[in-house]
Amino acid sequence: MIPNVLTVAGSDSGGGAGIQADLKTMLALGVHGMSVVTAVTAQNSLGVQGAWELPVEAVRAQYRSVVDDIGVHAVKTGMLASAELVEAVAELIAGTDAPVVVDPVGVSKHGDALLAASALDSVRTKLLPAATVATPNLDEVAQITGVRVGSEREMRGAAAAVLEYGPRWVLIKGGHLPGDAVDLLTDGSEEHWLRAPRHDNRHTHGTGCTLASAIASGLAKGRSVPEAVTAAKEYVTGAVAAGFALGGGVGPVDHGWRFRTDV
Repeated sequence: MIPNVLTVAGSDSGGGAGIQADLKTMLALGVHGMSVVTAVTAQNSLGVQGAWELPVEAVRAQYRSVVDDIGVHAVKTGMLASAELVEAVAELIAGTDAPVVVDPVGVSKHGDALLAASALDSVRTKLLPAATVATPNLDEVAQITGVRVGSEREMRGAAAAVLEYGPRWVLIKGGHLPGDAVDLLTDGSEEHWLRAPRHDNRHTHGTGCTLASAIASGLAKGRSVPEAVTAAKEYVTGAVAAGFALGGGVGPVDHGWRFRTDV
C-alpha cells in the first residue's frame, strides 16, 4: 500500500514552494500526496504580489473530506496565514491519529509576510503542541521565541525554547548560518546534528516546504523521526544542489533531481 500524506498549506502559483512543492516532494519520495489549500498567493521568482486566505469552513471541509474517506499516514502544515486558520488546523490535526510535521511558515524566501502577527500566539499555544516534529528556520525561531541564533553553539538554546511549547521533536534549521548547512534535531534528551556541504546555488526557493514534506513522507512510511529527518536532509540537499533559474529572481530547488538522466 502506498502511504497517504496530507499537506495543509498555501498555494504558490510559481510552483516552487507551498502545496506545489509539497506534492512534488511526495511524488518523488513514493507516497500519495493530498492537499488542503489554506491560502492562494500570486507568487513568482521575484516575490509574493498578493495573498488571499480561504475561509475556515473551506479549510475544515477539505480536511474532513480527505481524512474521513481516504485517511492519512502523516500530515504536514505550512502557510496558515491567520490565527483563525491556525486554531482550526491545530484542532483538526490534534484529532487525527497520524504524525504531524509543522513548518511554522512566517515569511517567504523573499521576505514577504505569510503569517499575521496576531497568529503567533496561536502557533505557540495551539499548533506546536500538536506537532510530532516542528521545523523552524532561524528567523522563525526568533519570531516564535524571541531567541536569536548567531552561531552553531546557540542552536541548542533555540531548540530548548521551541520545545517548551510542546512539540515532541524540533529540527532547528541552521541554513542561514555561514559554513556548512547544519541542522539540530532534538527531543530535549536525544540530539542529532545533521551536516551537509553548502552549495553555491542561489536558487533555493521552497527549501523549507520541501524538507518538511520529505520528513512527513518518511514518517508515513513508518520511519522513526531521526531516520525520517536524516533521509529528508539528504533529499533536500540534492534538490538544493540541482536548483535552477526560473524567471528573473530566485528559482526553485529541483524536486525531481533523482530522476534526471541528462545530468
